[in-house]
Amino acid sequence: MKTINPANGKVLQEYSEMEIGEIDSIIQKANTAQENWKTKSFEERAEYLRKIAEILKARKHDLAELMAREMGKPLAQGVGEAEKCGWVCEYYADNAASFLEDDMIETDASKSYVTFNPMGVVLAIMPWNFPFWQLFRFAAPALMAGNGAVLKHSENSTGCALEIEKIIHEAGIPEDLFRTIIRDKSGMKEVVQHQGIAAVTLTGSTRAGKAVAAQAGETLKKTVLELGGSDPYLILEDANIKKAAETCATSRLINSGQSCIAAKRFIVTEKVYEEFVEEFTRIMKSKKVGDPLEEGTDIGPQAREDLRDGLHDQVQESVQKGAKILLGGEKPVEAGAYYPVTILENVRSGMPAYKEELFGPVAAIIKVKDEEEAIKVANDTNFGLGAAVFSEDLEKAEEIAANKLEAGCCFVNEFVKSDPRLPFGGIKQSGYGRELSLYGIREFVNAKTVYVG
Repeated sequence: MKTINPANGKVLQEYSEMEIGEIDSIIQKANTAQENWKTKSFEERAEYLRKIAEILKARKHDLAELMAREMGKPLAQGVGEAEKCGWVCEYYADNAASFLEDDMIETDASKSYVTFNPMGVVLAIMPWNFPFWQLFRFAAPALMAGNGAVLKHSENSTGCALEIEKIIHEAGIPEDLFRTIIRDKSGMKEVVQHQGIAAVTLTGSTRAGKAVAAQAGETLKKTVLELGGSDPYLILEDANIKKAAETCATSRLINSGQSCIAAKRFIVTEKVYEEFVEEFTRIMKSKKVGDPLEEGTDIGPQAREDLRDGLHDQVQESVQKGAKILLGGEKPVEAGAYYPVTILENVRSGMPAYKEELFGPVAAIIKVKDEEEAIKVANDTNFGLGAAVFSEDLEKAEEIAANKLEAGCCFVNEFVKSDPRLPFGGIKQSGYGRELSLYGIREFVNAKTVYVG
């Protein structure tokens, strides 16, 4: 197994895949370690999480460079990711005890309540696009709840996976309690179904989520799935167009466009269509594509050449079906998995840009007559992760976000983002379950009823 620098195509490191016997030993030892870990108090566990946060923040520049080399993330964004991982560790260190305190319920019993017990060892199957954040937003609550964890990271982020393991161990958490395994995705069924794995969480594509859910379902294991998205952003006729265009461009290009909650479809009412497209195009055109290790780079390469080529195929097919290229759209010939900032308009139903997730710096603009049609088009998707609405009428915008958009996270006059204080997850083909906040830490616990007569 190899990690490859997407900026130049050069091999960074080669790794040997673990045999199932070695993985079996890791899982068994993790279960033994978890039996002891679950007896520790929240205060004791919190000290380890705070130490992890200290290490992450102290090494944020080195970690950002590692992310840049393995998956092309611009340095400044990698620094921000490391800092956010420290935040989520501190957040759960501060709040896990209150989130999981016994819930007393008055019944006919002398005492009745719900107590929250850890499930055991949880398998985390993680993607490359946010190689640190995706893991820590699971690991911080899971560890604070008393669980153990086994990480199977994306093959092209193996260096990040091993660095995460090193940081967690350096903070003092028992080595067997958290382990990284190196194994190709094609050989994961035995791991998912291992009797020592209590539950599985996966962040990735809808296809991967369906496969893992089916495997886990055969052994009746709980899963939490955070999958793809084709997030609609509605720009209504009373929106602040300058602010909307800036926010939409920022969201579309975060992580070089490789984010499940990045804005994908821009649904613009006809009265402000020309104004929005002009301002949005101006901002998108100003962004710099380049070496992720250089200061000033806004957009690095795509994580792999095959992903870049797949994105280009989606653009070409959309154009063949009638979409118009306003910006970009040509695959570079130089080395590296780069793709230009691209804008498509005249996007309609039946095109990849309308119905599929565009995982890269490609924006699909859809003109609609009015607010009613905007909502209908926004919900005309198999995905349901994030959505946003832009309007100066906050009462109306909130009503649309709260009650009319079909998504797990709906924002008003702001781009969709994950925050440790708020639950995060989707519906439909974007998955199920929630991460972060109180809801996230309660996903991997046994909500046990206790009744004392």
